[in-house]
Amino acid sequence: MTVEIKVPAMGESVTEATVSRWFKKEGDAVKRDEPILELETDKVTVEVPAPADGSIESITVKAGDTVQVGALLGAIAEGKAGAAAAPKAAAPAKAEAPKAAAPAPAPAKPAAPAAPAMPSAQRIAAESGISTASVAGTGKDGRVTKGDMLGALESRASKPASAPAVPSGPRHNAAREEIVAMTRLRKTVALRLKESQNTAAQLTTFNEVDMTAVMGARAHYKDAFEKKHGVKLGFMGFFAKAVVAALKELPNINAEIEGDNIIYKNYYDIGIAVSTERGLVVPVVRDVDQLSLAAVEKAIVDYGTRARDNKLKLEELQGGTFSITNGGVFGSLMSTPILNAPQSGILGMHKIQPRPMAIGDKIEIRPMMYLALSYDHRIVDGREAVTFLVRVKDNLEDPQRMLLDV
Repeated sequence: MTVEIKVPAMGESVTEATVSRWFKKEGDAVKRDEPILELETDKVTVEVPAPADGSIESITVKAGDTVQVGALLGAIAEGKAGAAAAPKAAAPAKAEAPKAAAPAPAPAKPAAPAAPAMPSAQRIAAESGISTASVAGTGKDGRVTKGDMLGALESRASKPASAPAVPSGPRHNAAREEIVAMTRLRKTVALRLKESQNTAAQLTTFNEVDMTAVMGARAHYKDAFEKKHGVKLGFMGFFAKAVVAALKELPNINAEIEGDNIIYKNYYDIGIAVSTERGLVVPVVRDVDQLSLAAVEKAIVDYGTRARDNKLKLEELQGGTFSITNGGVFGSLMSTPILNAPQSGILGMHKIQPRPMAIGDKIEIRPMMYLALSYDHRIVDGREAVTFLVRVKDNLEDPQRMLLDV
């Protein structure tokens, strides 16, 4: 009996993926639930398990191919041992080929223009050259949304049109250069960051914070904290809590623009940017205002570990009302972070640097950190942005303020 291997559903917003690599080849024996290939989406990497015991009878797609959810990847000869299945390898691929062309009733798509596209979608269309009429709308009454246009851009970027762009002409020295295709995640990060720059009126304001109080609290309580909670007391938990306290006072920075409306978020889901070998991901810690400092630290450590091991779930990367990024771990002294659209604010942390500071009538060496808030000036005024950073600074320099809610 032949069992088909298909692309699994990977989340509501994910419709396609790229075959990253096969762990098995045709004729190899497999056991049920054993990982047989890896798929890469624009957010996570997913291992596809074998649906049955047997051997790989056929592989119908190769590494680098883009596949839709539900598409055929190959087949397993159930109960058969390796080599016996190999001669049949080509049959399923050819038998399936006519089906691949069938679900392309392109003539039906021109109906979409009946409902006007969202303003954000029209803006992307003007910049990218992709007509909204060629994109199927998923919004109300079939309207083309920003997400639909981003999906179309991703699909265009993932098509193997880049093959001719590997010439060995005067601009390339094959003996001294290496040309490597961008990963799906890297392309998506590049696309969305550029789209964020083109859409939002981004501006950055700076301040500095004296980290003496936070560092003192860590030094004093770190052993007791780790013994009780099983996690180290880091900096990020303090920053997440300080940010939430400031967001409650300045709700515009926790809001987003959708068309001609402002959506105010009465919850605080904080994205924590994590740099991995595959690119930047931003897992989201939900309802930070309702979590203890220990719970926030545990969530951040867990997300960071699983992000680097490519074990994050898609839903853990979705949403978020505000983001924090820490360039200080790499030695950055100051930077201007880019908004994580459609959010209206992102806080940049930096390296803690001992500097001479005027404390009353004395000059003291204090551990100082520059803070940067990039914000969408369409919704956040300069006064609000500056006030936000001052509140974060105050909360970190006197952490008891957060406990007393003052």
